[in-house]
Amino acid sequence: MDNDLHFGDAYPPREIARKVEGLGVAKARTDALTLLVLAVLAGAFISLGALFFIVVVTKSTLGFGMTRLVGGLSFCLGLILVVVAGAELFTGNNLIAMAWASRLIGTRAVMRNWFLAYLGNVGGCLATVMLVVWANVADLGGGAVGETALNIARAKADLSVIEAFTRGVLCNALVCLAVWLAMGGRSVTDKILAILFPITAFVAMGFEHSIANWFFLPLGLALDGEGTVSVIGATRNIVAVTAGNVVGGTLLVAGVYWVAYLRGERRPNDGPS
Repeated sequence: MDNDLHFGDAYPPREIARKVEGLGVAKARTDALTLLVLAVLAGAFISLGALFFIVVVTKSTLGFGMTRLVGGLSFCLGLILVVVAGAELFTGNNLIAMAWASRLIGTRAVMRNWFLAYLGNVGGCLATVMLVVWANVADLGGGAVGETALNIARAKADLSVIEAFTRGVLCNALVCLAVWLAMGGRSVTDKILAILFPITAFVAMGFEHSIANWFFLPLGLALDGEGTVSVIGATRNIVAVTAGNVVGGTLLVAGVYWVAYLRGERRPNDGPS
C-alpha cells in the first residue's frame, strides 16, 4: 500500500524541508500574470481575515486575553484561504529562501517573486479597503466597528521603528511556521489545524504583519475624518514591519531549517566531490 495512504501521519520535518525547497523553485518560476493574480487574491484573503478580527473583537466583554484569543482565531481565516484555496502571500513566500540557499534559484528570481507578490498583495488589500468602505461595514454595531478599526490603525501608526521591526520579526516567524506545519499535513483538515495555533498566537500577542497592515492602516486612514492616524507613522510601520517580516521568515525559519536539514544534501547539478 502507498505510504501516502497512511492517514494521520504527517510528513516528517526533513521531508517538509524538501517540499518547501521544491515549492520555492516552482514559485520562483511562476509566470508574472499568474503570480500577480494569486497575489491579489492573497491580499484580499488576508484583508477579510483582518476585517473578521475587527468585527469579532468589537465590544467584546471577554477580557483582554480571551478577546485576543478569539480575535486571533478569527484572523486565521486569511491564511487558511491562502493555503487551502491557493494564493501567493509575500510573507509566506519568504520561505523561498531555502531554494536560494540550496542554489536552485538565483537572487534575481527571489526578488522578482517577492516584488510581484508584495505588489499584488497590496493591490488586493487596497481593493478590499475600498469595498469595505463602500459597503459601510464600519457602521456595524452603531459605528463601533469603525471605531475599533480606527483604534487599531492609531496604535499601529504610533509604534516606534524598533517596536514595529521586532514585532514584524516575531510575526513572520510564526506565519512561516504555520505554512511549514501546513506543508506537513496530508488533508485539508490537517492544514487548517496546523495554521490555527501559530496564527492565533501572533495576533493575540500583538505582532505585526505587513500585508495585514496594508488593510488595517489604509482602512483607518479612510475612516479618519479628524486626522488622528498619522500618515508618517503608518508609512514608518509598513516599512519597518516589512523588513522585520523578511528577517523573521528568511532567517528564523527558512535559514534555520535549511541549516538543520538541507545544507549537506547534494544537488543534481553539483559537480563531483
